[in-house]
Amino acid sequence: MIEEDFKMTHIETKFAQIGNRRDPQTGSVSSPIYLSTTYSHPQLGVSTGFDYTRTKNPTRQTLEDAIAELEGGVRGFAYASGMAAIAGVFGLFGQGDHLIVSHDLYGGTYRLIEQILPKQGISATFVDTGEVQAVEQALQPNTKGIFVETPTNPTMRITDLSAIIEVAQRHNVLTIVDNTFMTPYLQRPLTLGADIVVHSATKYLGGHNDVLAGLVVARETEVADRIYFLQNSIGATLGPQDCWLLMRGIKTLALRMDRHQENALLVAEWLAEHPAISTVYFPGLFGHEGRDIHLSQARGYGGMLSFEVESEALVEPLLRHLKLITFAESLGGVESLITYPARQTHFDIPEEIRVSVGVTNSLLRLSVGIEHHSDLIDDLAQALAAAEKEIGAKGAQARHD
Repeated sequence: MIEEDFKMTHIETKFAQIGNRRDPQTGSVSSPIYLSTTYSHPQLGVSTGFDYTRTKNPTRQTLEDAIAELEGGVRGFAYASGMAAIAGVFGLFGQGDHLIVSHDLYGGTYRLIEQILPKQGISATFVDTGEVQAVEQALQPNTKGIFVETPTNPTMRITDLSAIIEVAQRHNVLTIVDNTFMTPYLQRPLTLGADIVVHSATKYLGGHNDVLAGLVVARETEVADRIYFLQNSIGATLGPQDCWLLMRGIKTLALRMDRHQENALLVAEWLAEHPAISTVYFPGLFGHEGRDIHLSQARGYGGMLSFEVESEALVEPLLRHLKLITFAESLGGVESLITYPARQTHFDIPEEIRVSVGVTNSLLRLSVGIEHHSDLIDDLAQALAAAEKEIGAKGAQARHD
C-alpha cells in the first residue's frame, strides 16, 4: 500500500497506481490474480476475510476499492457486465415502486426498464431529465429513484445534476447516474450528491474492447450495504481475470480520455461543416444545448458524438465505404467505432418513441478512438464522398429508367 502519510491528490496518479503495493508479502506492482473459488479457515469461527469468491475475492476487492476511491464513494462493486450492474442497482426497488428515467438513454437500459421491471411491480416514467420541471411533475408518492444519463446515449442531452439531486433529496429519492460516457476522470456525480454511480466498464474504463464488465459505486454506507447484499445474493460478479484486465485498462484512462476528446472535438468540428451532415451532437461544440451546464459539472467533453446525415439513403453506403472506422456496436475502445442506433443499440425502443427523442433513421453514433485525427477525418471524407456519388448515380439511373 502507498504510505499512509502520503496523499495522492491527482486522479491521474490514482489511475496509474491501481493495484500497486496491495501485496506486501511479495511487493507485486501488478495486482495478483486470485483464481481460487474458496479459502481455508484458520480455525472454527475464524476467517481470513475471504471465504467464497462470489462473496469476496482479493482481485475483485482491489478493483472495487479503486473505483470507490476514484468516484468518491464509500464502496464499489464489480459485475459481469454493465447491464448486470444496472440490474443489481434496480434490485433496490420492489413491488409498487416508481422510477423517473432519462427518456433518451441506452436501449438495453430501456429494455430492462420496460420489459423486466414491470414484472417485478416496478413502474417508470421517461422524461427529459434536462428539464427539472419535467422531473418534478413526474414525481409520484411512490417514486423511489431517478435514473440519469448525462450526456445521454446517443443524442448527448445534458442534465443539470445538482438541480436533479436537489429535487431528489428534497423528496427522499435516490439519484442514480450512469457515468459511462464521462468516466470518473471527467465527471464525478457522487461528489455533487448523487447516491449511486453505474458504469458499463466494458467501455472507456476497460478501454480495449477485450473485457465485459460493470461497476457500481455508492456514496453512503447504508445504500452500499443494500447493494452488497444483492450482489452477493444474486452472484453476477466479475471474475478475477476480468478484474485484472479492467484494472490494467483503468491505469491508462487519463491518457486515453485526453486523446479521445481531443480527437472528438476535431472530428465534430469537421462534421459540422460538411454539407451532407445536418446535425452534430457533441458537448464540446459551441451551441450544443446544455454545454454550459455540462462544463459546470464535468471537466471535459468525452469522446462520444453523434451526427445525422442529410438523407437516410446515405447511411448504408457510408457505413459500407468506411475503411478505418469500424462499423460495430460498443464504444470507448482505442479503436474508432461507428454504430447505427436505430438498428443496433436502440432497436428495442419503439420507433415512434425513438424518433421523438432524436434517435432517427439518419442518426449515426461515433466513438472516436485514439488514432490520428487526420486519418479519421480522411476516412469519413472519402466514405461520405463515395456514398454521395453512389446515391447520385442511383438517382440518375432511376430518372433514366
